Amino acid sequence: MNPPSAFLWGFLATTVMSIVMAASQGLGLSRMGIPFILGTMVTADRRRAALYGTAIHLLNGWLFAFGYAAVFQSLGRATGWLGAALGLVHALAVLTMLLPALPGLHPRMASETRGPEPTRALEPPGFLALNYGRRTPLVAIVAHLVYGAILGAFYELV
Repeated sequence: MNPPSAFLWGFLATTVMSIVMAASQGLGLSRMGIPFILGTMVTADRRRAALYGTAIHLLNGWLFAFGYAAVFQSLGRATGWLGAALGLVHALAVLTMLLPALPGLHPRMASETRGPEPTRALEPPGFLALNYGRRTPLVAIVAHLVYGAILGAFYELV
């Protein structure tokens, strides 16, 4: 594995993915803000949540970059198309497994079976994160395709 390449391109891919997701939120395509969701897992202070969540999201992006790099190394090739394919699998796993499980892990999120309480202010994502907007699954897929394509196109095999 090539750790410097995974660190560099993982940082860039995570940054671009975050820009795509933030732009989609700003344009009204989705209400999902992953840094905010992650940040509110560790603090009730909504202002600090964005800062903490951004740091957590960047660390997650780096960790996933090493996973992608391991796949590239094991296959002996890294291409934009292969990275995008991994990004699609990643997005589908996030939308179908991780986000639906989030209410059980998140201390400040309502669940599908229980409504909001005074201490649980966040809406649960729901199936395919559709509670955050009809276009949210598309946004998540595009963002992860971009993430994977950047990693695949620029990661250097050793």
